[in-house]
Amino acid sequence: MTTTQILLAMFGLTAVYMSMVSTSPTHNKWAPVVGLCGQPFWLYATSSADQWGMFVLCLAYTALYAKGSWRVYKWKG
Repeated sequence: MTTTQILLAMFGLTAVYMSMVSTSPTHNKWAPVVGLCGQPFWLYATSSADQWGMFVLCLAYTALYAKGSWRVYKWKG
């Protein structure tokens, strides 16, 4: 198992746990940020394996994680 695969599993599973299993509001709030941290590894893994369909899917996930992070942490003015 490579370092990239370990990081993919670590960030992905942690984000899913934080958003879907944990009942802590703090965990729910940090879930999209943790998921977003894992996206560079997904993008690297899919592009280096020439899996362009998965790469596009990863871009969509990146956009959704960014939107979730923005929604949770945007300045409330």
